[in-house]
Amino acid sequence: MSTHEADEKAQRFGKVREICLALPEAAEVHQVARHAAFKVRGKSFLYYLDDHHGDGMVAINCKVAPGEHSELARGAPERFHIPAYLGAHGWVGLRIDQPEVDWDEVRALVRFSYRALAPKRLAALVSGA
Repeated sequence: MSTHEADEKAQRFGKVREICLALPEAAEVHQVARHAAFKVRGKSFLYYLDDHHGDGMVAINCKVAPGEHSELARGAPERFHIPAYLGAHGWVGLRIDQPEVDWDEVRALVRFSYRALAPKRLAALVSGA
């Protein structure tokens, strides 16, 4: 990997981190090299995965509304996928290694996932937009 590619990955992870840690009581937990989980009171609301199980992707995985993960994966398979293990529980993967990343879309997905998994009192502090 070139220095430019490594810098770009680091910048994108930094943006994901910034979005997640702006949420009430959010915490970052590194699980293994190149992977991180973001949690609220012990519940994971987002996973950042770099080449998970050798898939070659840099992606975030987050909870979405029931049935939405299938719609997203079918509608834009170059960007969305149903992640192993979590897909069966209504999670979707969004690639953030594409040339253009819609950070408003990332923010909306992160916020939805947070609200779906955070305690009600904390979720109420975060708007759905």
